[in-house]
Amino acid sequence: MTTELAAPLAIESLWATGTRNIFVWAAIAAFLLTAALELTGRTRTARTTGAAAWVVFGVFWLLMFPYFAFDAKSIIEGVLSLAGLPLSLYAAYLLYTGRDSLLILSRAVAMMGLLYLPAMTIPAVKVFLIETVAQQAHFGMELLGYSPGIETGKNGYQSRFAFEGYSTYIVLSCTGIGSISIFGGAILAVRAPLARKAKAFALAVGVIWIANLARNVFVGLAAPLGWFDYPIFNTITDTLAGESMVTSFYVSHHLISQTLSVLALVGITLLVVRVLPELFAVLDEILFVLTGTEYDLQSELAPSNDAGTVGQVDAADPGDD
Repeated sequence: MTTELAAPLAIESLWATGTRNIFVWAAIAAFLLTAALELTGRTRTARTTGAAAWVVFGVFWLLMFPYFAFDAKSIIEGVLSLAGLPLSLYAAYLLYTGRDSLLILSRAVAMMGLLYLPAMTIPAVKVFLIETVAQQAHFGMELLGYSPGIETGKNGYQSRFAFEGYSTYIVLSCTGIGSISIFGGAILAVRAPLARKAKAFALAVGVIWIANLARNVFVGLAAPLGWFDYPIFNTITDTLAGESMVTSFYVSHHLISQTLSVLALVGITLLVVRVLPELFAVLDEILFVLTGTEYDLQSELAPSNDAGTVGQVDAADPGDD
């Protein structure tokens, strides 16, 4: 959710145009090519292409760091974007030197891009998502006794909650499409029966949608109504974000909501892997990149699977071009 004093069109244009756009599109294209090469048995070439994709992906996250850290003033997103470069370079090194199991993670990133970028670049999809979420968030406010109405925000959509004075409005990042793309990409990347993949995706989307609406209602009310306008929070906000930042927005959105979002992603993951244990292969690779340690989360966390043996999810066997 973006404040009325912000410039959402400029924020969204970071993804739609410019240098960052070139790098993210190039990375997604390279990840898709990597997946195609793997599926056709050309694993050796897939390693090289995938390693290049990870390098480009890392540069993209490095380019995003100044925005997250200095414009959006988001500590969590700033740290994550800065960490994106070394982690991506490490993944590139591992894949290039023969860790073929990382191909499944590369495939997941490719699928994430296919899900997210159309929402960013197709106006009809973007408008539908933003205005639908705004209407549903407003309904949630009405259930709590507030009815500010909805009016046109600075992004040109019916997305601003019409409180007098300071208010907020919905942009694409408020719709949950980012989290949906993450889970959707991982689900599409693994090899499993279609019925279980569809069930896992429906579960992830449902929980994300509800949690995201709760977040939008919380921030949409907390910011204009000044729920955190107390000296201690003013001091924290001034220290971390500067005096121009509205305290109740910063605390509710940047500190509380973003922290809870990370915890929610962990919780949703634990729910989804119960339906689709094949996702443990993706999680194992993520943890290896983060820690350098081999994990077998399925043997430690997964419930017994009465339906039978879980399908194989490892990358294709190495082959020659």
